[in-house]
Amino acid sequence: MIQVIGTVKLAPGAYAKLIPAAQTMISETLKEDGCIRYAFSQDIVDPTIMHIAEAWRDVAALMVHGKAPHMAVWRAAVGEAGVEGRDLRMYDTDEGKSLG
Repeated sequence: MIQVIGTVKLAPGAYAKLIPAAQTMISETLKEDGCIRYAFSQDIVDPTIMHIAEAWRDVAALMVHGKAPHMAVWRAAVGEAGVEGRDLRMYDTDEGKSLG
């Protein structure tokens, strides 16, 4: 399993502007073959930070995702909203163990 985890630093007020585009991005991505989990969230301490958590069956599925039409729309929306920095990392992991 491939996990993509990280943060995107947005301009002040940008997160709220991105919510409609994020909702579309998430719903379309969850339909993709190989997508296990796909989520964005706003940091509760710093509202300019967006957390990203993705899980994919394999690298091939992640690479197809990067070329999806909704990904191009999302990139444009994020670009317009204002990105001040990002730290996204890809990890090759197993399925993990439940802590519950």
